[in-house]
Amino acid sequence: MHAIFATVTISDYEAARKQLQERVIPNVKQAPGFVCGYWLAPGSDSKGHSVVVFDNEEHASAVADQMRSGALPIPPEVTIESADVREVAGSA
Repeated sequence: MHAIFATVTISDYEAARKQLQERVIPNVKQAPGFVCGYWLAPGSDSKGHSVVVFDNEEHASAVADQMRSGALPIPPEVTIESADVREVAGSA
């Protein structure tokens, strides 16, 4: 399995959270190879993080590329800082 580890800057958390629930999560769940995902609320620095797991590197890389290129519906309150694909080394 491979995961996208993303860091974003969020300008309006409540608006972004609404869009996350209504648009982002339903779209990501439809992506080929989706296994599970976790989106973390921003800290005091307005940085949010997410870990979205896919069944293989190809599927994870395809979604990460779409994130970086703006092809996915990212809320205007969210700026993607990074979207790195990593092998899942373990889980519990």
